Amino acid sequence: MAGQRFWKTLYFQVLVAIALGVLTGWLFPAFGASLKPLGDAFIKLVKMIITPVIFLTVVTGIAGMADLKAFGRVGAKAMAYFLTFSTLALMVGLVVANLFRPGEGMNVDPAELDQGAVADYVSKAHEQNVTGFVLNIIPDTFFSAFTSGQILQVLFVAILFGIALALLGDRGERVLGTLRTLTAIVFRIVHILMYAAPIGAFGAMAYTIGAFGIESLVNLAELVLTFYATSLIFVLVILGLVARAAGFSIFGLIRYIKDELLLVLGTSSSESAMPLLMEKLERAGCPKPIVGLVVPTGYSFNLDGTNIYMSLAALFIAQATNTPLSFGDQALLMAVAILSSKGAAGVTGSGFITLAATLSVLPTVPVAGMALILGVDRFMSECRSLTNFTGNAVAAIVVARWEKAVDLAQLRAAFAGAGGDFEEAESDALQIEGESDVPAAD
Repeated sequence: MAGQRFWKTLYFQVLVAIALGVLTGWLFPAFGASLKPLGDAFIKLVKMIITPVIFLTVVTGIAGMADLKAFGRVGAKAMAYFLTFSTLALMVGLVVANLFRPGEGMNVDPAELDQGAVADYVSKAHEQNVTGFVLNIIPDTFFSAFTSGQILQVLFVAILFGIALALLGDRGERVLGTLRTLTAIVFRIVHILMYAAPIGAFGAMAYTIGAFGIESLVNLAELVLTFYATSLIFVLVILGLVARAAGFSIFGLIRYIKDELLLVLGTSSSESAMPLLMEKLERAGCPKPIVGLVVPTGYSFNLDGTNIYMSLAALFIAQATNTPLSFGDQALLMAVAILSSKGAAGVTGSGFITLAATLSVLPTVPVAGMALILGVDRFMSECRSLTNFTGNAVAAIVVARWEKAVDLAQLRAAFAGAGGDFEEAESDALQIEGESDVPAAD
């Protein structure tokens, strides 16, 4: 039955849309570049629904927990995981850059580079700092959190609301029931929006190829290939070992979220698939409180792909401009990158802005050298998003396993089914909302 309607699946439709987008951008560059609004419109549609998804998921999850102490414990474990693997991702990037030295031999004179090309990113980087980032988590008003588009502000308000609702006890049950119904409605909206996913992926990919051209990859192919290979090794080997230790297969997880990964690839935005990822993790047996806390927080604190990119790109620029970096310089680079990756989170073009913020602190590496990779950064952004997305999926399952709150048999059964197709997922949307309000086990 499923084989007769494979063309109806989101996976197949997005895959075809990406292929058509590449062909359109390659054969008709000007027309392809003009299709950018299609991709932008789809991403805006998804971002429109992300705020209620996060708020309702977190509030109903926390309010449904029998023990609020478990919430604090989950948060502490998640942050420990994020810090460990973000640092590890930076180290992997540094090691690969030192071993393969992709920028060596370019002999670029920094004085001849176009500093104006990266001036906008540098200015935005100077506006970002850790203190400002922390203060920005607190919204100006309770309701402005829902209009600012800042994920962490929504998460902050949702946590406060969920804790307050849980403390009301029986008096809050009616409100909680209403919020659960709203959650089911919001997730149904998500599935309606996903019908536009192929159009968005087509427009975004046609624009990328049309605007930058496939040939723009040639000169910096080594950097791009090194980054993709490093990210693949990080996901399959390092995250694969983590997954194995937690009792599941990284390959099974990738098969399970393949639709969402293709959506991320097509739109170059991991946010475009966040609601679907949260829903699928709940369907696989991860409790709503854990998914609602770990996944949105991970979008700011668990950026494995961005961290690999930063260390690789920074050393590429140093090598290309013949700038020597000692072990101490590289250690400082890693320390600054850990902080700056948090300070620039949530900003459009955050990967490039984070790199600018990091290099601004290290005067030995010319910030103007970022112009060298500006042309291919758009192609590397897909890989950053895919790696970040997969890393957050792994993090949510691992934290749930640490809490002994997910049944391995259910998890493996979900992975064995490869996630089902889009039609089945849509029909299960209301059922999922009713089944996922299970409190995390102690």
